[in-house]
Amino acid sequence: MSRDAAIRLDYLDQTVRLLYPGSGSPRAYTVLPHAAVPRRMVPRRWWHPWSSVTVPGEGSIAAYLGEVFGRPVETVLHVRPAVRANRKPVLEARSGGRLLAFVKIGDSARARALITAEAAALRRLAGLPLERVVPPAVLHHGSWRELSVLALSPLPVRRGRVPRRLLLDAVREIAATGGPGAAWHGDLAPWNMSPSRDGRLLVWDWERYELSVPYGFDIVHHFFQRALRRMSPPVAARACVARAARELAPLGVSDAVARQSALRYLIALADRHAADGHAPLGPPETWLSPVVDHEELLT
Repeated sequence: MSRDAAIRLDYLDQTVRLLYPGSGSPRAYTVLPHAAVPRRMVPRRWWHPWSSVTVPGEGSIAAYLGEVFGRPVETVLHVRPAVRANRKPVLEARSGGRLLAFVKIGDSARARALITAEAAALRRLAGLPLERVVPPAVLHHGSWRELSVLALSPLPVRRGRVPRRLLLDAVREIAATGGPGAAWHGDLAPWNMSPSRDGRLLVWDWERYELSVPYGFDIVHHFFQRALRRMSPPVAARACVARAARELAPLGVSDAVARQSALRYLIALADRHAADGHAPLGPPETWLSPVVDHEELLT
């Protein structure tokens, strides 16, 4: 068994015992990704054994959610394979075969903070007249056995390419939710969005939503995350700054401001990783410092 598989299995075992006390050793099974499940909430590949498990039982999270929704609830637990600072259990809450909600569980201090931030962000957005962006609704935010519980409405996800114009419209609308200053989603990556049948953009995972940031951060982040799929972090960081003017031009951002915004974005991302105690791109001196140094030489 690989180290990653061992970590995943151990985390799943701990999670099951935490959420389903008294369940013993439940049987896990392999399933395939479902079209209704956002990609961010599942591995970006076929399901791996031990990544999904259904567990009944009195006194469990399923019983708690049954009280929340006022009906018997069955739960399916998903655990992402990657070791991430913001990793957390995510449940499907179902009743009578119908998907009621996606439920995030805050099982660490960092996860609880992110869940609280997402709940606040979604409640803020719920009070705004959004036309192009569709976030999930908060169905429940509470605590169970000292764990944070956030139940979100399932979005009618259908996989498809997001048109560039729709993405730009969504970025403009999200930025406008900040009031006097610009706001950003914080992780507007391809796996956190889907075009809807009515021409709007379904967007989930609002844990990193933030106000008072440079206009266009979401577009820069979207480009950078796509670049990381085919480039090393140092190359992707250089490409991020080099392409900033082109990416932000449709938003009316000047070339000089665009390059500065890209640098500020990369610095903000490094600060985020430092706060999380996680370095998925490696030490900042290997991918961030060379870009910053290069730009300083040009000024």
